[in-house]
Amino acid sequence: MHYFYFLLVSLFCIPVVAQAGPHAPKREMRAVWIATVGNIDWPSKPGLSAQQQQQEFLNQLNFFQKSGFNTVVVQVRPAADAFYPSPYEPWSKYLTGKQGQPPFPKYDPLEFMINETHKRNMEFHAWFNPYRALVSSSSNPNPPGHATREHPDWIINYDGKSYFDPGNPDAREYILKVILDVVRRYDIDAVHIDDYFYPYPAGGRPFPDRASYNRYNNGQSLEDWRRGNVNLFISQLNTNIKKEKAWVKFGVSPFGIWRNQKDDPEGSATRGSSCYDDLYSDILLWIERKWVDYVAPQLYWEHGHRVAPYDVLLPWWKQHSGQRQLYIGLGVYRMLNATASPWNSPNEILKQIRAARQAGTDGFIFYSSSSFSKIRLGLTDSLQQNYFGSIAIPPAMPWLDHTAPAAPVLMASGANGGVLLQWEGNTKAQQRYLIYRFDEDEKIDLSDAGQIIALTRNNSFLDKEGGRSFRYVVTALDRLWNESAPSNTATAATP
Repeated sequence: MHYFYFLLVSLFCIPVVAQAGPHAPKREMRAVWIATVGNIDWPSKPGLSAQQQQQEFLNQLNFFQKSGFNTVVVQVRPAADAFYPSPYEPWSKYLTGKQGQPPFPKYDPLEFMINETHKRNMEFHAWFNPYRALVSSSSNPNPPGHATREHPDWIINYDGKSYFDPGNPDAREYILKVILDVVRRYDIDAVHIDDYFYPYPAGGRPFPDRASYNRYNNGQSLEDWRRGNVNLFISQLNTNIKKEKAWVKFGVSPFGIWRNQKDDPEGSATRGSSCYDDLYSDILLWIERKWVDYVAPQLYWEHGHRVAPYDVLLPWWKQHSGQRQLYIGLGVYRMLNATASPWNSPNEILKQIRAARQAGTDGFIFYSSSSFSKIRLGLTDSLQQNYFGSIAIPPAMPWLDHTAPAAPVLMASGANGGVLLQWEGNTKAQQRYLIYRFDEDEKIDLSDAGQIIALTRNNSFLDKEGGRSFRYVVTALDRLWNESAPSNTATAATP
């Protein structure tokens, strides 16, 4: 298939160059959710031309790269539809305005987004909503061959929406097939699942899955059976992702409360809905069994919240994250149109970032991308200048791979406008390179992110900093961010 790209794209990668200002941890997930359901974040509305869609995505990508982010989490399957040519599900109406209609002129949005994200040395996490079948149970826009029409026994209507029945084995296999198709065909860095497992309780009405429970319960209580269905899905998905591509990560973003202390002594001192009791998702079991590579709990409440305080939940999740990475989901959307404290200034979000770093978490995911363009309160300036001003790479995952690439061999020479750095590296592998710069009398410390001046896929870099003599070191990174030993030290005075 031929895809029409309307944007001039360079044949080489776009280096990430460090900004001025105080630096932060060298390894930190800095991600943003880009929601497509309801056109929350992208595209801005359905039916845009392919060129407009691409330009809108690039505008967001460039903004987040400039702001120090290193990952985007993009919703590619919002409601049993697709932002890519799928053999199983139709093109999303949020893309084109009509379910099943491809973008015009035709191109592959997922391939485009992955390529542009990787070109900027950022990760692309493909975000799937596994169980949502229809956003409105009263209207089915899907073509005749769609699973919602061919297999009505897989579908349960509840609170105005339709869901794939988590207790139906055939429905579960179908969802796995859809997700693994993307893993197989696309160069994604991770599969990401949000908090929609069994739906949030609505008005005290029970979820009507009694028929499948009666058929498949195996003597379990309704609650244990439901949790078992989700456990099975998570374990199968993780196993099959790793069989396809061992380097593809699997992450889940659960609701921020696992269980309340009143229901379980292991729970948090909170008083809200919970993953375990209301959504039937036992996150702690998944961490214990190592079925996930990271968790990103949605801690969208402020410090001191009366039901779910951030300052209670943050240490709880850190204590229970086990041997898996913990990214904190931050609700920057809370700042939209806020007129009262604490959300009417950047102070709460910045306080949450500081607290998470102090607690030793592995990074952040912000919900959601379009919020940043609507907030006029200086958050972006604070991130760029004081929080994300130095380059950060995602944390490594040694349980997936811990073998670092070979160290580069570095040469430095004076050049017009600066110092030209060149090195030998494995151009066939998906390697990136970190460039460190030190003063002549400065200790070489590769743990200090403030010494990193660039992250690039190229085998050369022009340092335009002039007037002084520097020492340089380059390290190689594989796709899982394992870092090589340092290169030789090279010195060159700028002309």
